[in-house]
Amino acid sequence: MLRMATLSLDLRERIVASYDNEEGTRDQIARRYRVSLGMVKKLLQQRRRTGDIGSLHHHSGRKPVILASHRQAMRAALSRKPDLTLAELREAVGLACTLPAIHYALADMGLTYKKRRSVPASKTAPTSSRPARSGGGSKEGSIRSVSSSSMRAGRKPT
Repeated sequence: MLRMATLSLDLRERIVASYDNEEGTRDQIARRYRVSLGMVKKLLQQRRRTGDIGSLHHHSGRKPVILASHRQAMRAALSRKPDLTLAELREAVGLACTLPAIHYALADMGLTYKKRRSVPASKTAPTSSRPARSGGGSKEGSIRSVSSSSMRAGRKPT
């Protein structure tokens, strides 16, 4: 894809001034300044619409889904209940975005959140009734015999 460089403000002003001074048709002005006819039309249209001929690149790109008002609501919700999950926070604020989007917004704000849902504590008994020993010593006979596939007898050729 061919990308064109943004026209300098100086060149934009000269193009519009030439048009205003009736120094030729839009097509002649485009050829004179080596820009497309579409660029001349866009400049004149932009001036009519906004009153400015400056670059509008700062308006391009994807628009943010999480606005300042959402950030305030997230901060308030987390201050009321700091253990909200991302899904619960999204629901509480009424956002229609992905969970990673909320994660990144919270990271930008320097806030943390609960990573996952709580689950009830295990109802099983402790695994050992006596405290664990420190060190690496083992009892005699506690070494298990282990075999690997390289130690097993293979098929006999037929």
